[in-house]
Amino acid sequence: MATTCNATTVTNKQVILRDYVTGFPKESDLIFTDSTIDLKIPEGSKTVLVKNLYLSCDPYMRIRMGIPDPGTAALAPPYIPGEPIYGFSVSKVIDSGHPDYKKGDLLWGLVGWGEYSLITPDFSHYKIQHTDVPLSYYTGLLGMPGMTAYAGFYEICSPKKGETVFVSAASGAVGQLVGQFAKIMGCYVVGSAGSNEKVDLLKNKFGFDEAFNYKEEQDLNAALKRCFPEGIDIYFENVGGKMLDAVLLNMKLHGRIAVCGMISQYNLEDQEGVHNLANVIYKRIRIQGFVVSDYFDKHLKFLDFVLPYIREGKITYVEDIVEGLENGPSALLGLFHGKNVGKQLILVAPE
Repeated sequence: MATTCNATTVTNKQVILRDYVTGFPKESDLIFTDSTIDLKIPEGSKTVLVKNLYLSCDPYMRIRMGIPDPGTAALAPPYIPGEPIYGFSVSKVIDSGHPDYKKGDLLWGLVGWGEYSLITPDFSHYKIQHTDVPLSYYTGLLGMPGMTAYAGFYEICSPKKGETVFVSAASGAVGQLVGQFAKIMGCYVVGSAGSNEKVDLLKNKFGFDEAFNYKEEQDLNAALKRCFPEGIDIYFENVGGKMLDAVLLNMKLHGRIAVCGMISQYNLEDQEGVHNLANVIYKRIRIQGFVVSDYFDKHLKFLDFVLPYIREGKITYVEDIVEGLENGPSALLGLFHGKNVGKQLILVAPE
């Protein structure tokens, strides 16, 4: 917890990037530092000081740890060594010079990883209006991952009742929601995950029709043929690599693939090639990558859609909550080793 230095200044523990990362990141790549922060906003400033309650751990954050690359900058501008990493959070306003925010407001959006953050609100910050659901949901179900699942599935894949849907990394923050949205649409849904515990979660908690542990499958093509004897209409891509290769062999004519992430590739210095791309031609497959921020204008529409399902108990969400900012680096890096079960987040301070 932060300790008082004087009437308006407190210490502020932060997580900073030591240096650019190649290969799998290590906990030593993220270090703690104590700074100080003034709890009063200077006169005339439009900034907002927030106390962070929950921090979100998301795979795309690995991209930002790497050496700057023009190809990835549009998705994730790189972190700056020696400065705090940042990501999505749920925060409480401590002081504000911005006319749209006042002390006590709750918001979700991008902040630096620390006990406190000073932000300049933009399109990535949203005031939380609905507090009859867990605040932590705004790091996942009601925040960026939920918007990702919604935009990728509905806006890009244009699903129809009765279609077949495959979701990779299906028990994660995004995948678990895509599967449930697909079931709401009346689709047949299969997911892959990296442990038998997660497979059980997919089938018995999230309502997937079938699921498999990709680590136990000798032949991913055969696994998909077993689950989809007539082929796949929609693939929600979170993994890339060998999984994408196998999926391309099993897509139906005019299938759609929404490319959300490729977690299998983020830590490789030489990324794997895809060998079955000719199927895109033969089967007239539409593949579209997307960045969730392109769809933030649909946030209110998304809330109108999803909140009734949450309140009626028709959508469930599993969170993996780690307590304490000091445990944040290990929680974040655990994503790349499959250690999390559900949405990974950090409880920084009680609500």
